[in-house]
Amino acid sequence: MTRDIVFSDATALAALVRTRQLSPVEVVRVHLDRIEAVDPKVNAIVTVAEGALAAAKQAEAAVMAGGELGPLHGVPFTVKDSIDTAGVMTQRGSPIFKGRVPDADATSVARLKKAGGILLAKTNLPEFSYWIESDNLLSGRSNNPWDLDRTPGGSSGGESAAIAAGMSPLGLGTDLAISVRGPAAQTGIVSLKATHGRVPMTGIWPRAPRRFWHVGPMARSIRDLALAFSQLAGPDGEDSFATSTVPFDAGVTTDRKLRVGWMVGPGFGPIDAQVAATVRSAAEALKGEGHHVEEVRIPALERDFALDVFNKLHVMEMKPAFRQATAGHEDQMYKMARTMLSLPDTAMQDYLAAEQAAERLRDGYATYFRDYDVLLTPVLPVPAHKHGITELVVNGETVDLTYLQGATVPLNVTGLPGLSMRFGTSREGLPINVQLVGSWQAETTLLNAARVLERVSPVRDRHPSL
Repeated sequence: MTRDIVFSDATALAALVRTRQLSPVEVVRVHLDRIEAVDPKVNAIVTVAEGALAAAKQAEAAVMAGGELGPLHGVPFTVKDSIDTAGVMTQRGSPIFKGRVPDADATSVARLKKAGGILLAKTNLPEFSYWIESDNLLSGRSNNPWDLDRTPGGSSGGESAAIAAGMSPLGLGTDLAISVRGPAAQTGIVSLKATHGRVPMTGIWPRAPRRFWHVGPMARSIRDLALAFSQLAGPDGEDSFATSTVPFDAGVTTDRKLRVGWMVGPGFGPIDAQVAATVRSAAEALKGEGHHVEEVRIPALERDFALDVFNKLHVMEMKPAFRQATAGHEDQMYKMARTMLSLPDTAMQDYLAAEQAAERLRDGYATYFRDYDVLLTPVLPVPAHKHGITELVVNGETVDLTYLQGATVPLNVTGLPGLSMRFGTSREGLPINVQLVGSWQAETTLLNAARVLERVSPVRDRHPSL
C-alpha cells in the first residue's frame, strides 16, 4: 500500500482523499517516511515543511465536514528552493541566503495551496538556479534515483529526483534554458514549460533575465500537468509579463487529428542515436494513432544557433543581479556564480545582433506553426550523464556540456511552450524523454498530443528501484 501511495499521481491521490478512501494525514506521513528512507541516497530534499502534518490534519477535518474541496485537496507537493514559501526556508542554493525565511508565498505556491495542496518540502538546485547539475555549497549534490552516479539535472534537479523517487507526486520548478524539461528527461518524469507569462514569476529569484524565466509543474502524469497548470495559469497583477487571460480547462480534449512535424536536427547540435530513435518512435506512434506526421526542418534554427543567441543576451542581463546578491559575500560563492561573473560582457553590436537573431527565431517558429500544430524533438542530446563532467561526446563529436540545452533553449528565447515526457529507455536502463512544442498559448493542443503518447508509450519500467 505504501508503494502504491508514493507512486500514485496527484490526480489519483486527490480522488482517493475526496472519496475518503485515503486520509490527507496518511498521504503526508507516507511521503515523509519515504523522504526519510530514500533521501539520504538521493539528496533531493533541502527542507521539510514543519507545518505539513498540521496542514494535513486541517485538510482531513475539511473532508470529514463535507465542505467544498479544491482539486488538489490533501495532496502534498514540493517546491524548488528558489521559489518563496511563507514560513519555510528558501535559501536559493547558497550560503549567502542560509536561513532565509520569506514572509509570503510565491504566486505559484499560493495557487497550489488554494487548490488544496499541502507544501511538503523544498528541493535542491544549483547555486542561484544557474547550472545544469544540482550542486551547491549549502546543501550539496543531488543524485539521480535511476543511477546515483549520475545527475538528475539542473536547475530543477532536486525536484525531478524527488518526484521520480516517490518523495513527492507533484512539484514546482523554474526554467531559464532547460531547467524543468531537462531534469524531467534525466529522471523520466513529465514537466511543462508553458508559454512565457502564462504562470507568474512573482516571489521567485532570480528573475533576471525576466524574458527567459518560467515557472512550471513537474509530475508523473500528463493529467497532473494539466491539472496543475489549470491552477497556476493567469495574471496576478504583479508580474508584468503575466497578462494573458486565456482560460485553460484541464479536462478539455479533442479528437481532432493533429499536424505534427518531428526533427532531431539540424539546429540542436549533435544528438545521440538512441535519443534520435526515441523521437522517431514517438513520431511513428502518433502516426499510428491517425495523426498527420512528417519529418521537418526549421531553417531559422539552422541559421541562428539558439544557444549562442541566448548566451549573448542573458549574460548581460544576469550579471547585475548576481553582483548585487554577492556583494560582500564573495567568499561564499560557488563555482557557477564565479564563472558567470567572470564572463566578458557582450559587445553592444553583438548584443543587438543577437536581439535580431532572436526575432528571426520567433519568426521561424511562427512560419512553422502556420502549417503544423505540434513539433516533436529531443529534450536532451543524451540520457542522464555522470556527475561532474564538463564535456559530452555525442556520435563521436566532443561538445561543451552546455550543449545539453541545444533543443530546449530555443523555447526560452521564443517563449513558446514545451513539454518533456518519457518515451524510451537507453541501453543502460536510463529514461529517454521527448519534447513536444506548441505555438503561443497552445497548451491545450500540446497536452492533448502528450496524452496520446502517454497512452501508447512503450515504457513499462516507470519507477527506479530505490
